[in-house]
Amino acid sequence: QVQLVESGGGLVQAGGSLRLSCAASGIIFSIDAMGWYRQAPGKQRELVATITGGGSTNYADSVKGRFTISRDNAKNTVYLQMNSLKPEDTAVYYCNGPMNWNWATPRFSWGQGTQVTVSS
Repeated sequence: QVQLVESGGGLVQAGGSLRLSCAASGIIFSIDAMGWYRQAPGKQRELVATITGGGSTNYADSVKGRFTISRDNAKNTVYLQMNSLKPEDTAVYYCNGPMNWNWATPRFSWGQGTQVTVSS
């Protein structure tokens, strides 16, 4: 059974940085594409960054140039380095993979997420 455990969130002032981690178990992690999603209060969950098994990355326009997704296959972990944080980045952040390369359909059950709060 696949388990995703997100961590690293917290309260930070605008302009600050956080590094999120997502530890995965139960999958052949090195070949799986993974992504970071976020859900702000009253809003739908949105995809913010993706990384393929080969290391190719993609970002939502709202985070491009500020967030960096990376992975350590030896540790079965994917990271999200968030710099120059803005209040609008406040959300619960989750990781997951795409179902048949469709990022709108999560491949695994959602983890508990990690809360990021950016104060102005």
